[in-house]
Amino acid sequence: MGIIRKLAKSVREFKKHAILSPIAIAGESLLEVAIPAVMASLIDDGIKGGNMDVVWQTALILIGLALLSLGCATVASIAAAKASAGFAKNLRKDLYYKIQTFSFANIDKFSTSSLITRLTTDVTYIQMAFQMIIRGAVRAPFMFVSALIFALRINAQVALVFVVVLPLLILALIIMARLAIPIIQRVFKRYDKLNNVVEENVSAIRVVKSFVSEKQEKKKFADASQNIFKDFSKVGKITAGISPIMQSAVYITMLLICWFGAKVIVESNETALTTGQLMTMLTYAIQILTSLMMFSLMFVMIIMSEASAKRVCEILDEKPDITVPEKPVKEVKDGSIDFENVSFSYINDKDKECLTDIDLHIKSGETIGIIGGTGTGKTTLVSLISRLYDITEGSLKVGGVEVKEYALKTLRDAVSVVLQKNVLFTGTITENIKWGDENATQEEVERVCKLAQADSFITKFPDKYDTKIEEGGSNVSGGQKQRLCIARALLKKPKILILDDSTSAVDTKTDRLIQDALKHEIPETTKIIIAQRISSVEDCDRIIVMDDGKIDGIGTHDELVKNNKIYREVYDSQMKGSDING
Repeated sequence: MGIIRKLAKSVREFKKHAILSPIAIAGESLLEVAIPAVMASLIDDGIKGGNMDVVWQTALILIGLALLSLGCATVASIAAAKASAGFAKNLRKDLYYKIQTFSFANIDKFSTSSLITRLTTDVTYIQMAFQMIIRGAVRAPFMFVSALIFALRINAQVALVFVVVLPLLILALIIMARLAIPIIQRVFKRYDKLNNVVEENVSAIRVVKSFVSEKQEKKKFADASQNIFKDFSKVGKITAGISPIMQSAVYITMLLICWFGAKVIVESNETALTTGQLMTMLTYAIQILTSLMMFSLMFVMIIMSEASAKRVCEILDEKPDITVPEKPVKEVKDGSIDFENVSFSYINDKDKECLTDIDLHIKSGETIGIIGGTGTGKTTLVSLISRLYDITEGSLKVGGVEVKEYALKTLRDAVSVVLQKNVLFTGTITENIKWGDENATQEEVERVCKLAQADSFITKFPDKYDTKIEEGGSNVSGGQKQRLCIARALLKKPKILILDDSTSAVDTKTDRLIQDALKHEIPETTKIIIAQRISSVEDCDRIIVMDDGKIDGIGTHDELVKNNKIYREVYDSQMKGSDING
């Protein structure tokens, strides 16, 4: 019930359609049950009695009931379609918006492929179940109860046939459900794996082709797809048993009703049961068993959607790790940054800390370089500044205020981050740059592109700033992508600019031009530059050397060359390499 209540919140403006559909279905069901009773009168009083007036009157009544039933069915179908489609739309929206509130830690908890499956396949199954419920949940029991009552009123002795058949059908449904549920619960995890294979293959298609690994990738996809096929085949085989069982029940019931009904008619000389009533009993038998078949299909769909509903509710119930106070600070005074004994662990385990006892104070407007080997905590350190993750211990202040005191939008508008993995979106170059400020003028867009040394290659494109960027930026080089991302970050006019190894794909000359432009054009912005090349950070006001999640040294280039072993080794190796290349 808790899951149903959570999902029901997504019905919202489509509530009236969700209510109208079962009401119309109830009317349709009642009319369908009434029609056989009128048919009995047509046979007994009209046809057998040879009274054409009764035949015509009854025929008109039947036509009226049929038209009313058709009208109710039409209203129910339209209302159910609108309600289910609207519910699915709102549910996807609620899920998507909830994901937007997640921190990196929340997103890490669910794989990307799993999130995609939940937003697509899982929601589709829930939508199908919802539509079936608002129609079948009324129709099946209403039809069953009404037809059974009418049948009992006609002749309780003949109607006892249902008492024998129904328990066997219910037992068969229970057995099938117990066999199908474990397989259905497993199949959605298979979907996650399949989506993960597709996502990895598409995003890394260049690597796949470079290593001629298409065969291995095809096998991975085939294996994942085959597992889903096997599971659904098993479910199909189990649920396929429903139809022959129901058909057998229909025929057995009709034979028994015909047998006992005919016997009652003959023995009572049509006083206990008439021919018309016998025909009505057969119709009610079909309606009762059809309603049971409908219930069984609805039961299977609900079982299938239950696993999806639980997976969707996991997203809706997930509490964002990053929260803001009721009255957050909405202005960042300057770009100063203060780490005071900061430690951080991705899994909140002190024994597995990525950063330990970081004590660092950066003045507003300073240019700071960060250098260190892979896995030393450089990216993790800067991710804490804009609260992509929250610190585990210590204090972190930006502009003299704890980062947790800021409104997230305020803090992140003040901190521009160009991450290691540069991402461009489908659209024009101008549209991509304006992610930094959607209200920026074209002149402002071109200015930041010049600062990022991107204008020179943009103007060579036939459409210049209206050039379409394909999905993932696949039609621009790595260096061009990096420069466009830097321009996008600059357009925010941030108080803090973080470049996380974001010039690694450009040549040293262009890198130098970017550094000079940043130094002279945005002197009041605090700049943090993570790099592997000494040349990218040697002119910084201070350079931080990271090692194993700790600060190994802080100083200028000259000071670190003299006093820091790690920095000197990196410097010597790079200088030696440049001498060889020279």
